[in-house]
Amino acid sequence: MTSQQQAPASGTGRWLLVLILTAILSQTTLNLVRPVTTYKLLTLNAGSVMVGITTAVYAILPLAVALWLGRISSRVRQIRYLMLWGILLIVLGSALIGGAPTIPLVAAGSAVLGLGHLVFTIGGQSSIARFFPDNQLDKAFGWFTAAFAVGQVIGPLVAGGILGASTQVAVSERAADVNLSLWIGAAASALAIPLLMPNLQPRRIGKPQKVTASAAPEAKQASVGAILRTPGVASHMFAGLALLSMIDILTAFLPLVAEHYGVAPAAVGVLLAVRGAASVISRMFLPWFSRHLNRSRLVLGSLYGTGLSFILVPLLLEHLLLASAILFIGGFLMGLGQPLTMSMVSTAVAFQDRGTALAVRLMGNRVGQVLIPVAASSAAVLVGPGGAIWFCCALLCVSGIEKSLRSRREL
Repeated sequence: MTSQQQAPASGTGRWLLVLILTAILSQTTLNLVRPVTTYKLLTLNAGSVMVGITTAVYAILPLAVALWLGRISSRVRQIRYLMLWGILLIVLGSALIGGAPTIPLVAAGSAVLGLGHLVFTIGGQSSIARFFPDNQLDKAFGWFTAAFAVGQVIGPLVAGGILGASTQVAVSERAADVNLSLWIGAAASALAIPLLMPNLQPRRIGKPQKVTASAAPEAKQASVGAILRTPGVASHMFAGLALLSMIDILTAFLPLVAEHYGVAPAAVGVLLAVRGAASVISRMFLPWFSRHLNRSRLVLGSLYGTGLSFILVPLLLEHLLLASAILFIGGFLMGLGQPLTMSMVSTAVAFQDRGTALAVRLMGNRVGQVLIPVAASSAAVLVGPGGAIWFCCALLCVSGIEKSLRSRREL
């Protein structure tokens, strides 16, 4: 059996700082633009089904190119260019949504935004898998995703501040503020461009070392099927998909639930920011958690804890302090699962397949981001806007059950 160990790289600390700063800026844009997109759709008289469809469209272009981008990320030397293209697409998508006069154009802008997010994320995740040794993966993925969570704090707060705290203003009367928010979102990501222009990515000292049982030739990149058949990979992907879907559904449907109960956009921004802040905190402490608990137990706690706590969010949204407390608890637990599933997928496959494996993981996420919002919006039609959130709570618990059963089989 052939495997590879990473050679040391210089400049990893500097590169991690670049990853953190660019992730904060890009995620500030995404988490400002995506909830505001719901308000944009409401100004165009869209209903819950159209909100779900537009949320799904966000993932369609990424689904088509995820694997191809993953293979490119494993080969390209200047991976910062991949991230730079992602930032440019995020800026373009935000601007398209901001200037869109019709629902189809909003959906088109959402698709471009989703593609930009994918390109940037594959570049960032693959560079961590490439340049950081295995014993630093949890730390690097933890800080990278903590930066995502920082953006999930800043974006909703900025959007809520612009859209205001009044519950007496009709959605149609907020159109100018909605568009202003979207343009500000585009500008936030544009600030990341100068950080990626200079070549600050790490440099290898030597070549990857091969560890072989015999003088076997270097293995070729594994196929998608081989990666999915690797023990644990499909399970880790399902867990990551369920956690990501909850973030997406909260972002898209919490404004809809709030409109139903007469909760102001500023309050929605604060609630989403509380969830994001809790994830920042948990990811900052992830290296400590990883030293004291194994990854499988942490992921199980993340899945069950998030799924069970968020059931209460639509029921208590009018009680903002209670809703904030629940979102903080669920957000803290949610924050642990995503970076851990990245590490688990990365270490489950051979070194040369890590970029492809992470892309397959993202491709699976995008499949979920296409199908789950449509299914969730159907639940919202049946039981009200909170049904979309409850649907994702059920999905998280199903993933937890699957992982629990898998752990028992392996004992």
